[in-house]
Amino acid sequence: MTWSEMQPLLSQAGYETWWMVAWSTLISVAGGLPLGILLVLTERGGLLQNVVSNKVIGQVVNVLRSMPFIILMVALMSFTRWVTGTAIGTTAAIVPLAIGGVPFFARLVETAVREVDHGLVEAVQAMGGNTWTIVRKVLVPESLPSLIASTTTTLIALIGYSAMAGTVGGGGLGDLAIRYGYQRFETELMWIIVAILAVVISLIQFAGDYAARTLHRRGARSGPAPKLRLLKTEEPVAADIGKVA
Repeated sequence: MTWSEMQPLLSQAGYETWWMVAWSTLISVAGGLPLGILLVLTERGGLLQNVVSNKVIGQVVNVLRSMPFIILMVALMSFTRWVTGTAIGTTAAIVPLAIGGVPFFARLVETAVREVDHGLVEAVQAMGGNTWTIVRKVLVPESLPSLIASTTTTLIALIGYSAMAGTVGGGGLGDLAIRYGYQRFETELMWIIVAILAVVISLIQFAGDYAARTLHRRGARSGPAPKLRLLKTEEPVAADIGKVA
């Protein structure tokens, strides 16, 4: 197979992979972020302590994470067909990718948020901040470098999952590698796909690491800025209360 024959195949497969991974990553972050924060808030000693809810949510996350992705795709075929109208194709593959990505990202978020200095949480509580304020002004901003790194890890994992989606007609680079590289013995095309994936993953990892390091250095330079900002926002409220009294 010549390069002129490979190029349109690679372009189409690359677009399909980008489509699957972009949407599934977006859904994974949107669903996994609140789920991971909820796991931290409802754990024993958390701001919204509820051991029963925490155990139930944690068990559901564990079950979905423990299932091999290719089995998850097959198990979700009926649900995928109900959501998208079909069980095969690029759009259909987004459903199992997202369902597999949400619990994966949620556990990473849980780890990142749990590492936040509890002293900041106590400071906001002492100033009368509610749970939403703590989440918005402390937990998410302080864990942002780790959240960026977690998003990078999830994105790379979903690229790997999307390659497996090709085995059940999901399209993308994985499907192209199987149909041409394995079934038709086009070894050259298969190695080109491997090289493309390696370069893409390396670039994503580099960009994610750079963003995480930049945010971490910026946070280290700012020092106690989060506390000072919180104090400044609360001081006028305290002054108004004193006037009313």
